Amino acid sequence: MTRYFEVHQRDGAARTGSLYLNNTIPTPTVIDTSSLKPEGEGDIIYPGNQWHFGSGKAATQATLNLRENVEKDKLIIMPSCTYSPMVAGDVTCEKIDVPADEGPTGIAYSERDPENTRDLYVADGIGCHEGNPRRLLAELMQIRKNIAPDSALYAPNTALPENVAMLIYLGVDILDTTRATIAAFEDKYMTPAGFIHLDRLAELPCCCSHCSGMSAKEVKDMDKKQRARLLEKHNIATLEAEVALVRQRIRSASLREYVEGRCRHDPALVAMLRLSDVEYDFLEERTALFKPAPLLATTSESLTRPEVVRFARRVQQRYTPPEKDILLLLPCSARKPYSISMTHSRFRKALGKNLKLVQEVIITSPLGIVPRELEVTYPAAHYDTTVTGYWDAEEHRWVEECLEDFLLKHPYKHIVAHVEDEYRSICENVSKKLGLEITYTSDGNVTSPTSLHKLEDTMKELCSGLSYRGDYRRDMLKAIADYQFGAGSGEKLLPPDSKIKAPFPRYQAFLDKEQLITLIPENGTIALTIEGAKRIIETGDYVVNIDDFVPRGSILAPGVINADERIRPNDEVFICGDKAFCVGRAAMSGPEMIHSSRGIAVDVRHVKKL
Repeated sequence: MTRYFEVHQRDGAARTGSLYLNNTIPTPTVIDTSSLKPEGEGDIIYPGNQWHFGSGKAATQATLNLRENVEKDKLIIMPSCTYSPMVAGDVTCEKIDVPADEGPTGIAYSERDPENTRDLYVADGIGCHEGNPRRLLAELMQIRKNIAPDSALYAPNTALPENVAMLIYLGVDILDTTRATIAAFEDKYMTPAGFIHLDRLAELPCCCSHCSGMSAKEVKDMDKKQRARLLEKHNIATLEAEVALVRQRIRSASLREYVEGRCRHDPALVAMLRLSDVEYDFLEERTALFKPAPLLATTSESLTRPEVVRFARRVQQRYTPPEKDILLLLPCSARKPYSISMTHSRFRKALGKNLKLVQEVIITSPLGIVPRELEVTYPAAHYDTTVTGYWDAEEHRWVEECLEDFLLKHPYKHIVAHVEDEYRSICENVSKKLGLEITYTSDGNVTSPTSLHKLEDTMKELCSGLSYRGDYRRDMLKAIADYQFGAGSGEKLLPPDSKIKAPFPRYQAFLDKEQLITLIPENGTIALTIEGAKRIIETGDYVVNIDDFVPRGSILAPGVINADERIRPNDEVFICGDKAFCVGRAAMSGPEMIHSSRGIAVDVRHVKKL
């Protein structure tokens, strides 16, 4: 069990945490490679590899002796055999047998020699994959999947200012200064966008304490050793500054946006980002249901980021629209949620009393389609994108697929599209492919008086004689419940005799004066009361099973016996134990709750003693 490392905050696979050693080390971090020596002053020690000791037995004894001579709260990385990727898989080295309870320990990860859970795992030899993004990604993901979620991952000999954001985004917690030092002795001056050879520098593009007051000529005129030491200090400072910025990005839940922009300096990093998005399950499991930061969709990779794909899949798999005969397709708006924008206010005014008879669906990039009932749900009300009037082929294909899936699953008697330009092109392509007839009501400008009058007249004609006895507020809460907990949850949570109160969008549902749910407008999710949770607990979904205790405030991971593997950070969850039934928000994913030995698993909101 890991005892010395704890995760605090998560942003996808990236996380901030602490290594509780002689000095608490905040992660992600960069460690000085030279400090790893046994005689060094660092809190992490590496006595050397097995080749140095000659045998596994000698390496084991040396490690045990080292533990006796150093402080108990220093982490020792046990000796290993470093192999290049070309070495045959059946080649192994002797096992180092040092008990984990002797103190904080690290070990080189090997699928051939599984170990007990350690505080730190080393991706030994991973620097060999430089220039091969596919192989590097595969190695990192394999290790991150197979080690405990609350074990730190150390990737030696990989860190450069331009790639640390990507490495941390994929789950690396600890990096080192190896590449920075090597670059210094090769006269390479590191910048956030990559290195520049000293011979090409006319001035020093940095104001760190090591470069301040120095000119490029002065540095070039130094003797080689003195120059290398100066460049080393600068390179390490640049690396540390980048990691500090990444830590802040994780805290503000905006690392993905930073990575999308940061990787543009290197084609291999762009390739790695695109390849990582293909591994949807790996990233989605670690991605929160909602984030406090806006989702900025400014690159083509925004179409494949986990939050976007998850929203589209849930609309397809979980959303059930109200039973209506008429579908109205609308363009998106800059202001969110759409219904409070000036543009959509005009659309809804034109619909008038027929509004309740029409199913509204908004076409947008990158989300594809957004049913009106889900317009406040993250990320539908929390994204921003570049508006140029031009959509590339990937956007067209993605949005067309989303609209096509929706129309195949939910047939309508009449489809009206109040759209223009790229939106209309998408509708025309889908209607042609599916053989559907779509009525268009815009004359070139969706908000012009002529277009709005045509929309009004068309709807009056189509809605004549129709009736709908539903309640939009109930439809909205049902749709969000289905999106959040699974299809059919809305029916269980909102029986016909329940009452909806409060103004848009702070809806609350009551049954016999007992509150069941509250809609949280900041993130568009439903928060349940104990009475509300009782109505859907029998499904067994989003349940966390705990030991026989009554929670007070938060539930720590060691108290979790089992958890639904579909749980994601910030999901509303139901806590079941012998002594209590609770409702709260997940602080980590279901798999992480099961396999972690430290950290807050659930923030509890309501507790009922049994």
